[in-house]
Amino acid sequence: MLLTSSQISMAISSSVVFIFTTLLFLSGYILQQQTVRSLQAAIRPQPAVVQPPPSPVLAKHFGTPPGHSFFDKYLASNRPKGGWAKVAHVQLLREHLHVCNAVMLFAVLEEQESLAQRVILYPKEWDEKKEATGKGKLDSDPQVETSKRLLQEAAKRYKVMLQPIQPMVKIGDEFVFPLAGLLSLSGYNRVLYLPPSGLILDTSGMDHLFTLPMESTMLGISAGSEDEAHTPSIVLMRPSKESLKETLASLPTDKYTEEGFLSKISLLSDLPEDQIHVLAKTSGLRDEDDAFNADKFMDGTSYVHISDPEILGPEFDVSRQMLASVRPKKHEPKKAWQDIYEKYRQQRMDVCGLDLEPAPKLLKDVARAPEQETLS
Repeated sequence: MLLTSSQISMAISSSVVFIFTTLLFLSGYILQQQTVRSLQAAIRPQPAVVQPPPSPVLAKHFGTPPGHSFFDKYLASNRPKGGWAKVAHVQLLREHLHVCNAVMLFAVLEEQESLAQRVILYPKEWDEKKEATGKGKLDSDPQVETSKRLLQEAAKRYKVMLQPIQPMVKIGDEFVFPLAGLLSLSGYNRVLYLPPSGLILDTSGMDHLFTLPMESTMLGISAGSEDEAHTPSIVLMRPSKESLKETLASLPTDKYTEEGFLSKISLLSDLPEDQIHVLAKTSGLRDEDDAFNADKFMDGTSYVHISDPEILGPEFDVSRQMLASVRPKKHEPKKAWQDIYEKYRQQRMDVCGLDLEPAPKLLKDVARAPEQETLS
């Protein structure tokens, strides 16, 4: 039986419609199944990821890190007893002049990620003066305002714990908080104190001092030569209630001076090989010879105690003539000496926003004596 053209056309049209309807159905079915699987995956509860608990041994051994992210430092072979949470860099303040120096030290410790804790002790009366000023009882004291601003910045930016203190003992006619008062920080196994003023160039060498063996309650490190009288530029202490009581009992009863107390601290006679260049003193640069290299000195020294007998401190803007009379004469030591003073001046401005203090009149009078000399 022959099909007419209309029947053939109908058959073809029906086939096309059937094929496309089937394809449409299959695509819809596949899309539906994918949607169902996605909904099931979203509804089904995910298995909890089990995090390994922190090791109590590790926490006990290394203590609580002060907010740093490079944990490989905590795994160093040399570490202080009790971990880094049990040692601290401590600055004891009594004068407004030295507040900026303390903040500068902690700024470097934070920048270079020192592992030790940080503490500043300051007179409680500074807080009381500020409170009284706020109540309108006193005129504003610019020094107190500046000191409080710097201390608050140290706490906020450099993770420094601020601890107000009051006089601890009466010596002669005055009540004082002696340097021995740092032994009251019995929450730490070891504290390190830097008499003002100075610059930290490398914190790793300073932190390593916490690992030095100590047989006495206090240990000093000096940059002076063995044949000259000197006091320590770095003081390590092992705080405890017993040592505090014994040390306070040994203080003189008539008069107390920081220099006198420091001069009686036993000095470390032999630094380990890797700690020989941990400390330098600006006054000692005058004794350096032609073999001295200023760049190696700046790169290889951890801490520079800025102390020259003729200058009250690096905080003062003394005359060029005075600086010329005090600085070393040889080229390389002179370069290092000037770099240190300039670095201190710049860091004081950058960290504290302070220029150098005007030199006392006595220094200006003395400065007239030396010959005119440029600081080239």
